[in-house]
Amino acid sequence: MSSLKSKLAIKKLALQNGTSVEEIIDEINFAIEVGMNNPDNSIQQYWRKIPRKGTKPTPEELISYLAKQVGK
Repeated sequence: MSSLKSKLAIKKLALQNGTSVEEIIDEINFAIEVGMNNPDNSIQQYWRKIPRKGTKPTPEELISYLAKQVGK
């Protein structure tokens, strides 16, 4: 899934839930922080597999990765 498709998915999710894109992004960012700070080694290994440009994946990078995993 491309970054553009990820952004469209976020917009669609916001519309479906009657909320803003910013709120959806904030919630995904919160989930990323919680997940990346989990001390469980197996969870840390999973997070290290997620491709990203920075130190943590963006919501769009996470959605793109997860969509590819679901498609396998």
